[in-house]
Amino acid sequence: MAHPKRKISKSRRDKRRTHYKAETPSLSTCQTTGAIHTPHRAYNVDGSLYYNGKLVIENTAIA
Repeated sequence: MAHPKRKISKSRRDKRRTHYKAETPSLSTCQTTGAIHTPHRAYNVDGSLYYNGKLVIENTAIA
């Protein structure tokens, strides 16, 4: 199993990891329902599931 011959310093290790940053998620607004959601994902509106502006699963609440 490979392992380093010398210890890599914390600053050198952290320089390598600087490229991984938290990004804010992109959001879009549905033209059908007006809901704000992440694109290319299904989203809930009043218990119903929508995808691509179309109703996928209707709310089937037991009354």
